[in-house]
Amino acid sequence: MSVPVSGRGAKVSIEPGTLYVVATPLGNLGDISRRALEVLGQVDLVAAEDTRHTAKLLTHFGIATPQLSLHEHNEQERAGQVVSRLRAGTSIALVSDAGTPLISDPGYRLVREARAAGVKVVPVPGPSAVIAALSVSGLPTDRFAFEGFPAAKAGARRRQFDALATEARTLVFYESSHRIGASLADMRDAFGPEREAVLARELTKTFEQVHAAPLGALVEWLEADANRQRGEFVVMVEGHRAGDESMDELEASRVLAILLGELPVKAAAKVAAQLLDRPRNALYDLALRLKK
Repeated sequence: MSVPVSGRGAKVSIEPGTLYVVATPLGNLGDISRRALEVLGQVDLVAAEDTRHTAKLLTHFGIATPQLSLHEHNEQERAGQVVSRLRAGTSIALVSDAGTPLISDPGYRLVREARAAGVKVVPVPGPSAVIAALSVSGLPTDRFAFEGFPAAKAGARRRQFDALATEARTLVFYESSHRIGASLADMRDAFGPEREAVLARELTKTFEQVHAAPLGALVEWLEADANRQRGEFVVMVEGHRAGDESMDELEASRVLAILLGELPVKAAAKVAAQLLDRPRNALYDLALRLKK
């Protein structure tokens, strides 16, 4: 249902020459804040990641504010133009397709240039997929590391996960439907099949799912139903806990010592990781120490 928003009598007072960073719903339009609606309805211009997508949101709430596209492919060249308009007194709201702008979305170049030019930047907080997913994960949230989207290429992605295998904080990733299967399998190989994880899919939307399981079981659960591989994903992985490995360092040293008699360090670490279900980077470090 459309909810008209008028500048008259609104509680929010828009300041000329100010950039408002406005969070919008992930899916459920009921999650938008009253303040966000008032800002979007009163600013001179909305800078949107996808103007067609944002047009649907604005139309739903009866907002007719003009739009300007600002996305990853044009942000660098367009940021200067937007800042010039801000300095001339234009009030602008920055929005992404969903959630809070700049969180794995375009906008940081614009905000950086605006601040450097002395333009006031005001946050209008609201939905965020990272925070929404963590709030229902059941994993430790006192400390977490948001890693955004993993690398698209398999080799780079595996190296990224290997480097994070001993990170003690809860790890949070975004992933698309095109790579969720491959990414989860690589996480299982890097972090171990017993590491606890939670997959959140289509948050606040009709087919929302939140499923918790060890990474090995999570890969199997995803592969069991093609529908589970559709949509937008947040993947959360429990941080490394010292002493949790199924094989202790003594056993790992024994296996590596045998392999190092026949193989180079890198190859020995790779084979040992497969045999022991341990992170490759940790075994590589151990192999280097043994070799010395």
